[in-house]
Order: sequence, then C-alpha cells, then structure tokens
Amino acid sequence: MTSTASTDSTVNALIQRRIRQDVQSMHAYNVQDSKGMVKLDAMENPHRLPAELQEALGRRLGALALNRYPDGRVNDLRQALAAYAGMPEGFDIMLGNGSDELISLLAMACDVPVAPGQPKPAILAPLPGFVMYAMSAQLQGLDFVGVPLTADFELDVPAMVQAIETHQPAIVYLAYPNNPTANLWAEADMVRVVAAAQAAGSIVAIDEAYQPFSSRTYLDVIRANPAANANVLLMRTMSKFGLAGVRIGYMVGPKALIAQVDKVRPPYNISVLNYECALFALENQEAFAAQAREICAQRATLLGALRALPGVKAWNSDANMVLVRIAGEGDPAQKVFDGLKARGVLVKNVSKMHPLLAQCLRLTVGTATENAQLLKALQESL
Repeated sequence: MTSTASTDSTVNALIQRRIRQDVQSMHAYNVQDSKGMVKLDAMENPHRLPAELQEALGRRLGALALNRYPDGRVNDLRQALAAYAGMPEGFDIMLGNGSDELISLLAMACDVPVAPGQPKPAILAPLPGFVMYAMSAQLQGLDFVGVPLTADFELDVPAMVQAIETHQPAIVYLAYPNNPTANLWAEADMVRVVAAAQAAGSIVAIDEAYQPFSSRTYLDVIRANPAANANVLLMRTMSKFGLAGVRIGYMVGPKALIAQVDKVRPPYNISVLNYECALFALENQEAFAAQAREICAQRATLLGALRALPGVKAWNSDANMVLVRIAGEGDPAQKVFDGLKARGVLVKNVSKMHPLLAQCLRLTVGTATENAQLLKALQESL
C-alpha cells in the first residue's frame, strides 16, 4: 500500500467514526464560479464606492491597529446601527458575522434538551425560503418544519397557524421580503402568524435582509404594538446595503431576549476591519441610499421589460431580485440558464429548490448596462 493510499484510508476511517452521519450526507453551500461573467446570481449591490470614498476608507483602514483584538469601537457600531434602524425603546442589538452567523447562533441558543420520548425542538419557516433556516436546524440537531406558500408565494396563514400549534417550534422564521420569491407578505397575515407563535411560546425571527429596497418594514408594526411583538427578533444585514464583502449582520429585539442569545456569540466575532468599514458606510449612508434608489428604479425598468417578453412570467419584487418563470416543455429554466451563461450572464437557477419554483430563475437587479446585457441574452436564449 502506498503512503498516499494509507493516508486516504486513515482519513476515511476517521471521517466515518468521528464526523456526524448527517453532515457526511450534506452538500456544502455552493458558490457559482463567476469569473468573467455579468454577476447577477447573488443579490449583491452592483455599485462600488465612489473613488473619493474608496480613498478615504483606505486611509482609515490603513491606520487601524491590526495587532490588537477588536475593542470597544464595536459598541460604536452597535449604537450607530441602532440609530440607523430606529431601534424601538426597550430593545437591544446584537452583531453577527453576516446574518448567517446570527441564524446559527439563534439555533444554538434555542436547542433546549427534551425529555426522553419527546420530539426535538423545531425550527419552522415557509417554503420556498432561505436555505440557511433549514441548514441551521440540521446542524444543531433540531427538526425543521417547512410550510408551503400558496401558488402565488403568499403566506398560507391557516397552514402556518396549524403547524405552529402542532409543532410548538422554538423559532419561526419569516423573511420580509422573502428569498427567492422577492415579495412582501400582507401585514395582516404576518400579524396573525406572530400572534400564533406568541401563543405557542415561539420566537419569531423576521429577516429583513432586503430592507434597503423594500416598501415596508415590520419595525413599524413592532413600534405600534410592542406587547403583541414581545416574541419577535428582527434581523438585517449590511450585505444588501452595499457591503456584502464586509459580513455584518445585526439583530434587534427585547433586551432580555437579546442578552440570552448574545451569550453564545463567540468573542471578537466582528473584526476591526469589518466594524470600521461598517461605521464608515453609515457615516456616508446617503451614498448607499442613492445606490438603493437607483437599484429600485432599475428594478421597475427590468420588470417592465421582462413582462414584455413572451413565455416569461415575472413576479412583483420588494428586493433587489426578480423571480421569473420560463414557459416551455422539458426543463426550460435549465435551458435558459445555460443560454445566459453561454452569453456571459450568470443568474440563479432555483427551479429544483422546491416544487413551487418549477421552471423559475432568480435574477439580481444590476446596473442599467448589466440589465441590458441580461435582457439581450435572455431574448436570445428563450
């Protein structure tokens, strides 16, 4: 036996003995290779910082003491984000290395041991939805309960209420707007689901990742009726704000509840580079707000153009993405995806994620030039 073969055998035996079986059967989160492509697959803000702001940020980051652990400056960011979001009275704020870390930490904090013979704690969310909700449950050894949306991607409120009553979940996730469908659910439907969760003793995590492009925020509902929303945590991210590479997520909620979840947060989870970039962005938030307004304007133009194409259905969007369904026999979404990619445009094929998404692609809203390239490639690929 060669040395390499011996090493492989030892490693494989170690994996089988020490790595969880469910982890072995999982697939890692896939990031598509976008080199040389018009990148419209990941809901990123397509605009870079203006040159003068790039230069100012570079000087600021260059002066940081990278030899030291993050310090109290991180609390300056917490205060700045609380002010930016208009955090309600009696709430506190917790930071994460992107929203993904907050989702994982919340599952960790809510993994309550159960008596023998009792069902495991569960995480519940509408489907189709953000994949990290289910993944966080699986990684933490919790059950995941998915409740299908309606055919038009609205909340099935009776089904949600029934599932909450039956499963008594630890956490209910509501993405507002939803990913990948990009729509905002009716406020009255959200209120009913939150009330059902409160009656069941469930935490509701409302994920407002796409808030910069949304026409509403659930924070207004929370401010209007704090008691009815005492079980609600609200998450946001600076990724869609324009800092996807910086990895800053934040979660606000009642102080006592945030204090408990914060106990499982790793120390120094926000680097000095990350928090200084985020503070700089908040100090120059009008530049990012202007970018968001431009993206919303481009979204309206893109939606109009998509709806003029035969064989394409485009849903309304309150995010920086548009969900489309491609008509045709066989696997039209894959055919169009391949056609776009061959023409240098990368989007997300979500047609296999859930039966409700059959024949669907998710398109990120780009710049005017990028959207024109997308539309041209789409027309040629249909």
